[in-house]
Amino acid sequence: MSLLVVGLSHRSAPVSVLERAALSADAQSKLLQDTVAAEPAAEAAVLATCNRIELYADVDKFHAGVAELSTLLAQHSGVGLEELTPHLYVHYEDRAVHHLFSVACGLDSMVVGEGQILGQIKDSLAVSQEQHTAGRLLNDLFQQSLRVGKRAHSETGIDRAGQSLVTFGLEQLADGTPVETWASGRRALVIGAGSMSSLAAATLARAGVSEVVVANRTLERARRLAQILTEDDGTDVAARAVPMETVPDELTRADVVVSCTGATGLVLTAQAVAEALEGRVDGPPAPLAPVVPAPLAGAGSVRAAEAPAEAGDELPLTSGAEDGCPLDLSAVQGTAGFSVLGEAAVAGMGAAELEQHAAWVDKGDKERSGRPAGGADPEAEAELITALAATAATAGRIPERRRPEPVLPAPRPAPVLSILDLAMPRDVDAAVHRLPGARLVDIESLAEASADAPMAADVDQVRRIVSDEVTAFDAAQRAAHITPTVVALRTMAADVVANEISRLEGRLPELDDKHRAEITQTVRRVVDKLLHAPTVRVKQLAAEPGGAGYADALRTLFDLDPETVASVSRAADTENTENAKNRGRA
Repeated sequence: MSLLVVGLSHRSAPVSVLERAALSADAQSKLLQDTVAAEPAAEAAVLATCNRIELYADVDKFHAGVAELSTLLAQHSGVGLEELTPHLYVHYEDRAVHHLFSVACGLDSMVVGEGQILGQIKDSLAVSQEQHTAGRLLNDLFQQSLRVGKRAHSETGIDRAGQSLVTFGLEQLADGTPVETWASGRRALVIGAGSMSSLAAATLARAGVSEVVVANRTLERARRLAQILTEDDGTDVAARAVPMETVPDELTRADVVVSCTGATGLVLTAQAVAEALEGRVDGPPAPLAPVVPAPLAGAGSVRAAEAPAEAGDELPLTSGAEDGCPLDLSAVQGTAGFSVLGEAAVAGMGAAELEQHAAWVDKGDKERSGRPAGGADPEAEAELITALAATAATAGRIPERRRPEPVLPAPRPAPVLSILDLAMPRDVDAAVHRLPGARLVDIESLAEASADAPMAADVDQVRRIVSDEVTAFDAAQRAAHITPTVVALRTMAADVVANEISRLEGRLPELDDKHRAEITQTVRRVVDKLLHAPTVRVKQLAAEPGGAGYADALRTLFDLDPETVASVSRAADTENTENAKNRGRA
């Protein structure tokens, strides 16, 4: 049997695909059961986080295993196999071990070095144990990955390379301001009471928010989290729990919202957020300045509007120029860059007005002796106005009257509601990105922001640790593979000794207990000495690359019963599973 992992993550798939492929707790359980029921797989575990879905299995056939695991992922995620396949990655044997160890150390996380993945790996193992789908291989693998991850964090500075997804998300909301400064005195609403939401609530409390409100479908869990926050000596925050149906009201009071639930649909719609912004108890957000529409050129327009005059340029108006001009100069002559000769001046005029203006311009050219710096060329203006007049005769009117200064995008107001969505699939409607007064950071935003995050020098040290641990794990697995055979051999030797002692007692019934015990001990010592060197050496050889065949050779040489070896292996698997469960509960 060999280790195989098939999965997809933020590195291989867009967030839209990850979101649709997200597995609920029930779907994960069904996937585990269906995997071990499939022909190629004997063990299974699912690692599902906000940015990865991976299925681990102990398989006896590589190609059949890949096909089966890929199909099962597609079936249980609801994403078609053809659409899912381009985003899947496959790791086998040593590469699969290396991958999980790298994940455990935070090297494969969206935020390099984050430690929350260790808790998710532990949860994944616990679920597999509860479903009885994790045997010796996956128990050993996941337990060792936890130890490797802890070693990386304790022996290196990988923590400096990154932080938890929660902290990284809050930093994006703070937009360059220290999180403690940004969060100080704000009111926070945390939706959900799972591990990620609990971490978010604790992080916000330590950052100095004035209040944390926890909303959850199970109110009791929300109350427990609120109590923990209140009793934490390291913070001075007011915390309370509310049912989910009160979230719309709490939104009107909150400054910061963090949402991470297991819901399959949206928890916060764009409409709900918009209504919360309008109904805020501390006043609605400042209204946006009206957007000035972009200039619309009429049919047959021959060039764009005049460029605005530079700061300090005089307006191109001369004394007495108003005589006969059809424009209302009192309304426009204070506007920087306005030219009474340009297209901007005549936009919106009817045909008759344009003809009148053209005549005025033509007359003015003969009388005008000069033009201030920055003004337009009168001859070109006259030609343009004549063309516009012809156009207006056909179209009826230049589409709209406009100011000549360039249209600038309306400034977005400072957000009054900052939202961090860490759920997969998303809890918050992506349309919230477009709402004025709201700032949304979600998994997709974090993926873009983390793409250029700096890597610490400690990452190289962690990679060396992972490489060493993979080698050690492989050696241990090869050695463990031969252990049932060695145990079966020693069991067979013990049975031979017992049978021979029994025959000796039948032939020499007069032996007293002292002599019988001495003979029995002597025979056992002889057998142990004969087996010691071969069994120790075969374990050493089996731990080396290519040493898997030594177990088969040992079984053949000593004519060991395969069922005896298998029973020893099953007993060892059961013991390992129970020990793993006990360590998890400790």
